[in-house]
Amino acid sequence: MTTAIGVFDSGFGGLTVLRELLQVIPSAEYTYLGDTARLPYGSKSRETIVRYALSSARFLQERGAELLVVACNTATALALDDLREALTIPVIGVVEPGTRAAARASAGGKVLVLATQATVDSHAYARSCEAAGLRAIEKACPLLVPLVEEGWVPDGSPSETGLVTCEVLRIYLREALNESPDTSAVLLGCTHYPLLRAAMEQTLAELGHEVPVIDSAQATAEVVAEQLGTRSIGERTTGRCSFFATDSVVKFGRLGTRFLGRPVQSVQLIDLGG
Repeated sequence: MTTAIGVFDSGFGGLTVLRELLQVIPSAEYTYLGDTARLPYGSKSRETIVRYALSSARFLQERGAELLVVACNTATALALDDLREALTIPVIGVVEPGTRAAARASAGGKVLVLATQATVDSHAYARSCEAAGLRAIEKACPLLVPLVEEGWVPDGSPSETGLVTCEVLRIYLREALNESPDTSAVLLGCTHYPLLRAAMEQTLAELGHEVPVIDSAQATAEVVAEQLGTRSIGERTTGRCSFFATDSVVKFGRLGTRFLGRPVQSVQLIDLGG
């Protein structure tokens, strides 16, 4: 029986979560909503973020989603409880799965969380790590999201743009590791960052800190598969996807293809109000 899964984010980053979901549950039907007209969520009040998240979630539930994945760190941090109370379907965020994976990888040590300023300010990962018996050091990396969206992602070639991003990564990581030299794992607390995972691993090695890098998008997909009792890694990615955006569908298709790793086509424009 095919499961209908709804996924939403304020923009494009949540497509890295969808990419991982397609790997572990390729038989599901997915509806992805990018609330691009109202991003970034991180600059809004909690009340506004909850309102936006609820309207996105209700849209997906009304379209038949049987499970909702909140592929947005800000919405997970500030609206997850409200979503679970308001909806009649299971709701899974990205913070707790990432924390669980970090706990397994770090053996109860200290975790360096790399995230946006808004996610760091929410201290969602710090609270989640504390509940899991971990200590979190949170590091805001505000330049990484625009670099990823600009396409300046290191790919192993000596490109100027890739070198710029590698140097920015080096600065952020060096600062964080100077503050916390006994870090035992690095947790990617932003859904844009999986596109930089390989570069982060290489930079950590160059800095003498070869520690596990935990992808919260991947961890979230694993939790969804666990909850549904479905796991199909190794099968061909065949999941059917429908895409919706609240603004700039052409841009969504262009950037979305980069995040999803496959063409994003037929993006439908919707209006969720203010």
